[in-house]
Amino acid sequence: MTDRNSGKSVAIIGAGAMGCFFAARLASSGAEVTLVDIDAARLAMLEESGIVLEADEGVVTAKVSARLAADLEGPFSLVVVFTKGMHTAAAVASVGHVAGGGTPVLTLQNGIGNAEVIAAHFPGENVLMGVTDYPADLKDARTVASHGKGQIRLGGFCPQAMVHVPDIADLLNTAGLDTVVDDEVEVVIWEKLAFNAALNSIATVTGLPNGGFDMAAGHRIIEQVVAETVAVAGAKGIALDSQRIHAKIAWALKHHRTHQPSMLQDRLAGRQTEIDQINGAIAREAAALGLRVPVTSTLADLVRLVS
Repeated sequence: MTDRNSGKSVAIIGAGAMGCFFAARLASSGAEVTLVDIDAARLAMLEESGIVLEADEGVVTAKVSARLAADLEGPFSLVVVFTKGMHTAAAVASVGHVAGGGTPVLTLQNGIGNAEVIAAHFPGENVLMGVTDYPADLKDARTVASHGKGQIRLGGFCPQAMVHVPDIADLLNTAGLDTVVDDEVEVVIWEKLAFNAALNSIATVTGLPNGGFDMAAGHRIIEQVVAETVAVAGAKGIALDSQRIHAKIAWALKHHRTHQPSMLQDRLAGRQTEIDQINGAIAREAAALGLRVPVTSTLADLVRLVS
């Protein structure tokens, strides 16, 4: 444990698997972390008992503050949004009283469009966006497991927002969260969208962890979803690297074999999934461009059926 982030204060909106994982990492590095959620009973338990993080290097218990949005008091060095995409607008509106001024607001959420929603509530020059492939699984209400390596790719919503990026990258790196600054973060977000559209939807429909569809049939479906997403992005003027996407998928299938993608976790828990922010978003973008994405759209409908 380190205290190199002492003096930094971070609010994390959303106490799901990723929110708890990031909260534990940041708190263990000395930052003052406040988790924000809507479940008052769980928040009280997290504040009293802390978050248990099970990682490759061992098990730690991280002490955090936990608040309802209405009870949140700033100022903060950073606000991170980790809610599901369909809740982004309500989440950022609920913390407007502490995320004003020059406070950077970061989204590492799945799907596309989250940064635009945040920028409708806060100045675009304060909005940061990126992707992460760190795995995180909630084992119970206060225990999160993360096994295997991951990375964060970080950039600004607009050129003016890049002024915040070095300090936030340093904050995250100091917490042991491998963070790389990326000037083409929109490309990375779309490549992560292709990654999620393939793995999340297949896992949710089949009920299998990543390793369960690491076979020819799974590979064929993945190939089609990636090709469709690359075509849609290309039509929007965003050039994706399909080989890089497939390399990341292959790595996940090999190294995160037992990981249940977040959409499958939501289905098994009876929660609403993010299918409309992932496969559904690709289908909407395709329709607006006069393109067809039959495999991606079919997977979206299958997820809706099983959910």
